[in-house]
Amino acid sequence: MSDFKPPIENFLAREWRRRGPVAWALTPFACIFGAIAATRRAFYELGWMKRVDVGVPVVVVGNVTVGGTGKTPTVIALVEALRAAGFQPGVVSRGYGAKIKEATSVTPSSAAAQVGDEPLLIARRTHAPVFVCPDRVAAARALLQAHPNVDVLVSDDGLQHYRLARAFELVVFDDRLGGNGFLLPAGPLREPMSRHRDATLINSPYDRTLPPWPNTFALELESGDAWLLDDPAMRRPLAAFAGEKVVAAAGIGSPERFFATLRAAGITPATRAFPDHYSYRENPFAAVEADAILITEKDAVKFGAWRDARIWVVPVQAVLRPRLIALVVEKLRGRTSA
Repeated sequence: MSDFKPPIENFLAREWRRRGPVAWALTPFACIFGAIAATRRAFYELGWMKRVDVGVPVVVVGNVTVGGTGKTPTVIALVEALRAAGFQPGVVSRGYGAKIKEATSVTPSSAAAQVGDEPLLIARRTHAPVFVCPDRVAAARALLQAHPNVDVLVSDDGLQHYRLARAFELVVFDDRLGGNGFLLPAGPLREPMSRHRDATLINSPYDRTLPPWPNTFALELESGDAWLLDDPAMRRPLAAFAGEKVVAAAGIGSPERFFATLRAAGITPATRAFPDHYSYRENPFAAVEADAILITEKDAVKFGAWRDARIWVVPVQAVLRPRLIALVVEKLRGRTSA
């Protein structure tokens, strides 16, 4: 595998899986980080810092670990499930890497460099109102002013953005769970594993027994037929790429999960792992010999002026368990009728 991620990122990812010398050496800094985070959280819980109720219930989908866990497909699936249940959902996000400072509407024609790749993907997939801003409260207020029919907001990430009052918290883990169990920088945790949440999703490619946590569900990610970037109407099942010279590329939090999906479909790709939120300002495949290049939807939204006729996009859909959807809907209806 060709890995274009910064060496420090790969080094920490390895160290955060075990309690080795590096992790133990960093525990004093983890204690400082934990004390600051706990103090800030306590200020909100005690009312010394005020939470803002924006007028409609908010469902936060986030993680307590660093790295990709399948959060964006979960947001998309949740928006679709809420719409099917009779709600009019909107989405707010910080917009990682976005250049905007003010609350900004994200439309399918927005530029990923301006609003962020994940919000743009959510807007294109759901066609729900999406607003981005470093201040999620400002994003929520602007969205509700522009779309007064919206009756529930889904916050893409923002679990630690305590200022935004929320009705439901859904935490997504991948197969690493909490890694070595240490807080940053000694481990991958932004908050302790014991942090309260209303429900937990475990996104793991392996058959495993779910942890005995309350309201814990398996998250399944299903891949659909690939579509040609130059002609989205042209589609091929993944199995059709078996036997071809394929390069798989991903600039996401956990690229190996994408590569494993392709291998499970019978494809043996050469792989290229780019940093999360990789910009694709220039064609990194110009000198690559391949019959087909397979990328993720999150990568596809960042392709701009240049084109490569070999690029196919592999869509992913999160499958949420009916009991989880019912749990969210019951909480929201209880909140809105109160």
